[in-house]
Amino acid sequence: MEKERSKQILSELLSIQSVNGKDDEGRVAEYICGLFVENGIEAYVDRMDEMHANIVAKIRGNGSDKFMVWNGHIDTVPYGDMTKWETAPSMPVEKDGKIYARGASDMKSGLAAMVCALIELNQSKPCKNILFIGSCDEEKGGKGAYRAVEKGLLSDIDEILIGEPTNLNIGLAQKGCLWLEITVKGRTSHGAYPERGINAVEKAYFIAEGIKAYASGREHPLLGRGTAQISMIEGGVAPNMTPDRCRMLMDIRFLPHLTEEDIKAEARRLAETLPEGAEAEINTVNCRGAVSADSTDKIYKEIKRAAQKQGLSPKSTGISYFTDASVFLEQAEETKVVLFGPGVEELCHQANEYVELEKYYKAIEVLTSYAKEG
Repeated sequence: MEKERSKQILSELLSIQSVNGKDDEGRVAEYICGLFVENGIEAYVDRMDEMHANIVAKIRGNGSDKFMVWNGHIDTVPYGDMTKWETAPSMPVEKDGKIYARGASDMKSGLAAMVCALIELNQSKPCKNILFIGSCDEEKGGKGAYRAVEKGLLSDIDEILIGEPTNLNIGLAQKGCLWLEITVKGRTSHGAYPERGINAVEKAYFIAEGIKAYASGREHPLLGRGTAQISMIEGGVAPNMTPDRCRMLMDIRFLPHLTEEDIKAEARRLAETLPEGAEAEINTVNCRGAVSADSTDKIYKEIKRAAQKQGLSPKSTGISYFTDASVFLEQAEETKVVLFGPGVEELCHQANEYVELEKYYKAIEVLTSYAKEG
């Protein structure tokens, strides 16, 4: 595909506002579906409600009956502090070889690169069957990914490629993400006599510190250490009263050797050490499992070879944010997942987010080569 046309597609995608929880993400799905249909690709929009829809497309190649999945999410995070933006985040602006807009790195550039590559590939059959899933609500609850699982789209696949921002490196591992709600009940007392009460805030903090130590107890060669932090907390009655209740939310980013249940079991163990009269309730708000592949896997080798043919020297990398891969693997447990996209992780969710156009064009070339030659 010519560079001007691929740039136009990226610009048009960025012009369709799809802020999670604010805009109709289905407008992005409808735009992509229109492009596919115009170019003879089998595609449909799976509408869930007035705010959410997936775009699903298929290209049949010369390979086996199984499909590989290409995935990108169609939503973005909010714009944040508008005074920090030098351009309007809702409108793409090209400057110095970059396009600025919300979603430029995370991840409409990766999404557009896949769309452009698929349009190109439909002109000459790829060596693989490709199932494209543009999923909604990735930035929050994962409605789109769970819908794909519910519809059985992941039941007969052998590889998953996700276009998240990797700066044209190859993402082999992803931290899991657990949002844990911990509610501690203590006993109130006069502030002058704290020994007569049980401070629920302090006990909640004790549990949080224990979980932090547990999550960070090992190191991964690509992901570093796991992390855990208190992201929200509420408790207390008055400045001169011992708080008898505390509700706390934790954001826990865990390594592939741990699971949600491992972390909750540790939280319950810590809760059992609280003094008599205190109790803690542990609940999951959201969880995405950790994901890992290996440099010996076929998908990694093939993408690396395709990137090298385009003059790149991709590194293996790990990411700390979650993707829809963890949901997809609930149905396709043994499937290998890698990430490859032109965006840059450090620009995600930031003001003045951008993508370098040359990296975007290069991503299209790599994806096209990868699907054609395997």
